[in-house]
Amino acid sequence: MLGCIGKTGRTRVVSVLVAASFLIGMGPFHLPHAAADQLGTRTLKMSDAVAAAHNVTYLLTFAIPSVSMVGSIKIQFCSNTSLVDDACVAPNGFDASGMVVASEAGSTGYVLSTDSTTNEIILTRPPSLQTPATAKYALSNMINPADAGSYYVRILTYPSSDASGPYADAGGLAFAITPGLVVATEVPPFLKFCLGESITNFDCSTATEGFSDLGTLGANVTSAAQSQMVVATNASDGYSMWVTGNSMTSGNNVITPMTGTSSQKGTSQFGLNLRANTSPVVGQDPVGPGVGGVTAGYGQPNQFRFNSGDVLATATQPDDTRKYTVSYIVNIPPTQPGGVYSTTVIYICLANF
Repeated sequence: MLGCIGKTGRTRVVSVLVAASFLIGMGPFHLPHAAADQLGTRTLKMSDAVAAAHNVTYLLTFAIPSVSMVGSIKIQFCSNTSLVDDACVAPNGFDASGMVVASEAGSTGYVLSTDSTTNEIILTRPPSLQTPATAKYALSNMINPADAGSYYVRILTYPSSDASGPYADAGGLAFAITPGLVVATEVPPFLKFCLGESITNFDCSTATEGFSDLGTLGANVTSAAQSQMVVATNASDGYSMWVTGNSMTSGNNVITPMTGTSSQKGTSQFGLNLRANTSPVVGQDPVGPGVGGVTAGYGQPNQFRFNSGDVLATATQPDDTRKYTVSYIVNIPPTQPGGVYSTTVIYICLANF
């Protein structure tokens, strides 16, 4: 007599009738086997226990306790109980219909039966004598239950090849599905941009004032100055930097903006570029770990240009720190009207998302 606690909390008594049966073979021997033995040690290991995970491998192990005829194994997945004689409720979201037996050991030669369902796997083979063994099956391509919690597996062996008739051995076990752990963080977009007459290394805090004094202009000398800018961004499409403003003026007198030409003393010229120049000696090529580059109109040494709205430099992907040096030159003819010439040049840099 076995005592167990029922769902109502009261003790119920279950009578188990043990009947003797015999396996009669062709030889002069008889192998006795008691019906409905309890399967031995049972374990289930999962490659992923997260709810709703796909392509999970279930490694199922159980001990076959005695000599018996085995033609099929039924593996049921239930949400309510591991007791093999109770109704099995399929776990929500669980799906074994695409299961593949990746490996088998201990009791072998099985294929998946077409009678299998989303929560019931039937492994079938021609009925054959099975000696005591530890059976192991790697069941791959499983889909976990959609909800976290406790679930149950029932394992039943049958003498028949289609899991029909009385089962021979049976046992159950429980397993747990955990909620998915979502690890999320945010990298905020940023654009680093600073300007000064000079900047030490790439440290924007060292930028000096954005003012350059070209001194006294003369027809026999090319006046030159420079400023520096540091740019970096994590924007997916990099950045664009362009210039706006006017040429140098004094009242109504204007120094002619250059169009991509070389410096010529004694002519009216105002222009800039972002390269190291030798005529005159001024400027520096872009430096730094970034890969942003100067556009064609402003990227030729000893060639200067100024056109308000032109793009000076770009990067087409997230870019590390890059320092650009802008060189300015001014030439005037002997007939240039006197006065104080000045201009305000504005640089704009935008990240491209």
